[in-house]
Amino acid sequence: MSMRWRDAMRRALYGPSGFFVSGAGPAAHFRTSVHTSPIFTAALLRLIHQLDAALGFPDRFDVVDVGAGGGELLNALSVGVSGEPARSGRSGLIAARAGSPETLTTTAAVGTTPGGVSSGSVDSSPSAPVPLALRVRLTAVELAPRPADLPDQITWTNEIPGEITGLLLATEWLDNVPLDLATHTDHGWHYLLVDPTTGTETTGEQISPADLDWLATWWPSPTDQTPGTRARTGPTPTGDTLPTWRAEIGRTRDEAWAHAVGHVDRGLALAVDYGHLRAERPVDGTLTGYRGGRQVPPVPDGSCDVTAHVAIDSVASAGERVARCAYVLTSQREALRALGADGGRPPLSLASSDPAGYLRALATASAAAELTDPAGLGGHLWLWQPVGLPADRLPLDQSSPISSERR
Repeated sequence: MSMRWRDAMRRALYGPSGFFVSGAGPAAHFRTSVHTSPIFTAALLRLIHQLDAALGFPDRFDVVDVGAGGGELLNALSVGVSGEPARSGRSGLIAARAGSPETLTTTAAVGTTPGGVSSGSVDSSPSAPVPLALRVRLTAVELAPRPADLPDQITWTNEIPGEITGLLLATEWLDNVPLDLATHTDHGWHYLLVDPTTGTETTGEQISPADLDWLATWWPSPTDQTPGTRARTGPTPTGDTLPTWRAEIGRTRDEAWAHAVGHVDRGLALAVDYGHLRAERPVDGTLTGYRGGRQVPPVPDGSCDVTAHVAIDSVASAGERVARCAYVLTSQREALRALGADGGRPPLSLASSDPAGYLRALATASAAAELTDPAGLGGHLWLWQPVGLPADRLPLDQSSPISSERR
């Protein structure tokens, strides 16, 4: 029986036998930045320490991971915050230059080292009499059961906690928030329906006024994007022919992000995801599936991940209205470099003076390059939404963001 894509995705991903709540979990099917390299975690550790300083070293510092998967990120962060050496033996960070965007120069940061705090260290400066390891509260938000080997210090819940002071993370969460799809016909926008067992799509009823309003604001119709063009037809994943002017109605993602941001009292809500902007919406949409490390047709039967890129500017606007603070939007490449991730090759001279060290440095540079490659993971967008914290307190070069504005 055909249904709207939002309902099909919800059942396929989060139902009793859904992809994210049963089986081996997402890590068995695709890699995210979290799984790629400890460099990603080390960069977030630097951000956590800098945010802690910017907030004045609060009595409790929250790190909340929404869509935590198997808890891999929080597990790694807990090791770094505790001061234990990283398993890789290297943080993957380059030292920050004094006065550079990645170095906080606020009053709250006085007393920290010029390069900030990297993986495997704890700030014990006079400004922070209680180490972060004793003040941090780690919370994983996920619908799947708690992994048996997750450390006790990580709280596992299916609801975002309230009164967050610190960092709320959403790494590749929004792209899995179920959403409706629509197709543009001679009679306007209509919902796309899908058979969850086969993936066969059909055209349904006209979209609701609320969704039409969202599309009018955030997803221009094909005639708006390319005046004078006509609808093209093409095969669906199952071979049927439908108009290829498709839209992914991101209103549910806006609502989900606004809800998450609303739980932050002071600090930063950070979303990291594949996304696009209004002027560059894909005419054919981005819906796809992943299973066993391969891209597959997005059949919503629970056997694969079903995902669509995020209308990140719409999400950002929704979060900004809740936070009442200007947001900043950057690429992952820009963000990780601001946080000290170096994708450059080590000097060749190191190969003769320290061959083993050269090989380790080369491996680190290769991993960092993968994370910052604009054609791959480096193309992720980072949405920085401060709450009760001016955007200029973020460790970023404010002169070159993709977007930094108040709507």
